[in-house]
Amino acid sequence: MKIIFFGTSGFAVPSLESLNNNFEVAAVVTAPDKRGGRGRKQLIASPVKKYAEANGLKILQPDRLKSADFLQQLEEIKAELFVVVAFRMLPKLVWDMPEMGTINLHASLLPAYRGAAPINHAIIQGEKVSGMTVFKLDDKIDTGDLLCKKSVEILPDETAGELHDRMAQQGGPFLVKCIREWHSGKVNPLPQDHTQASHAPKLDKEFCLLDWNLPATDVYNKIRGLSPYPGAFNQLAGLEFKIFEAKINDNISTPKAVPGKVYSDGKSFLLISAVDQWIDCKLVQLQGKRRMNIKDFLNGWGQKLPEQTD
Repeated sequence: MKIIFFGTSGFAVPSLESLNNNFEVAAVVTAPDKRGGRGRKQLIASPVKKYAEANGLKILQPDRLKSADFLQQLEEIKAELFVVVAFRMLPKLVWDMPEMGTINLHASLLPAYRGAAPINHAIIQGEKVSGMTVFKLDDKIDTGDLLCKKSVEILPDETAGELHDRMAQQGGPFLVKCIREWHSGKVNPLPQDHTQASHAPKLDKEFCLLDWNLPATDVYNKIRGLSPYPGAFNQLAGLEFKIFEAKINDNISTPKAVPGKVYSDGKSFLLISAVDQWIDCKLVQLQGKRRMNIKDFLNGWGQKLPEQTD
């Protein structure tokens, strides 16, 4: 089977690797190189491009997915199937082109958590189970007919980054198995139940702000759901204070505190009060500084801590 693969981020690389080991990947479509590094003078290739280059795969990096040149390149390859993992939305001119259509690997059990950040939102909402879905693309976001699903347990203290990496590794073999079963007639596309849909929109800065008036469990889930990127934060002494690792600590003997109260010995621990329990900060980053464990942070800030978050 001849496949064209569409992907950009590191999440897509294990899927591309599995496809390349089992089918003919005739071309890889990925984002144009971006400028970065010091002075933004360096062109940085996507993780998918780096894998494709290392394995001698044909690479396409269109600026516009509807450009005549790009569409002609796709047509000339005559692939039977397009596969999308962690890529932007495709126009119908593209996804409707191959004989078998276009399928996408999505990191949730659709129709739950449609959108750009399903892993993050599942953890933030306190889910115990997430998963992956292979579905056929149509003209809306994550609404196409379902082919295969795979459940993945969310571990109690798992961060979004850790779940992302586990899912990425499991996604490749799952995708290959689904394609084979669908191609052999063992799997038939099923429409989604749109009444059961939930959404996982892109994570903007405002969403990442912590609310200490919520229960500690909700605060904790948001911290791990936004770790390691983009990071949950609040303001501390007028500076942005991100928390990447934390625990719920209800064993500290202190007077009942108002939400956002800061409690520390100035040396080894820093607690912030939610509405019912304390959040014990473990890995943090103050605006303009590097990430550091709480002891290193307090080594410089232990005697300057405010009594309350801003």
